[in-house]
Amino acid sequence: MTVHLSPNFIPADTLAQIQAEAHAAADKAYFTATPHSVFLTPPDPSLPPDQVRNRMVTSSKGCICDDDVPANSPLRALYDSDEFRAFIMEQTGETALYSYADPLSSINVHYAERGQELGWHFDNSEFAITLLIQKPDAGGRFEYVPGLRNSATGEVDEEGIAALLDGRLEPQVAEIEPGTLVLFRGRDAIHRVSPNESDTTRILAVLAYNSEPGIALSEDARMTFYGRLG
Repeated sequence: MTVHLSPNFIPADTLAQIQAEAHAAADKAYFTATPHSVFLTPPDPSLPPDQVRNRMVTSSKGCICDDDVPANSPLRALYDSDEFRAFIMEQTGETALYSYADPLSSINVHYAERGQELGWHFDNSEFAITLLIQKPDAGGRFEYVPGLRNSATGEVDEEGIAALLDGRLEPQVAEIEPGTLVLFRGRDAIHRVSPNESDTTRILAVLAYNSEPGIALSEDARMTFYGRLG
């Protein structure tokens, strides 16, 4: 399974409440525009600038953190639900799921305004769980290409990645509507969210767990993504 979609996972009235909360909290969002490689690694000066490991893309978005999600939010009720964690474990094969140890990283809400995007990349985590809250009127497509890396063996299809970055390889597109829960394995499937081409903000909740207890996002990562440590 690369991508698993659960449409209408959230009832319409609950989705409306989550949308209202997201709009109310939007002024707390920390916005960044970060250049990065598709491997989320620093440039390698020993390689040519046009080598895929040195080709930079940009991710630009706003984010509010776990501590800005209301205690009575349906997002928090979902995240803390034993039934929901059991569902995720069944789908992913994990035997346990734990919240982040830091106060910021477990539930995030992302905002992509006109022109903002999530650049092509592979995930470091085994899987990601997202819930689309609001869809833009144009753009903001979730695009992906499976099989361009095998993280277990270290194999990388650099020619395929270059073709994708050059626009010579057509990605797959996941058709996602508000209220859809998405489970995505992005460690070996390169993916992006294309630029928002409308004045309607794309809003997405990210529900993050770990397979081991006591894990916190590093201080450097928190400063980069959130602009604060706590």
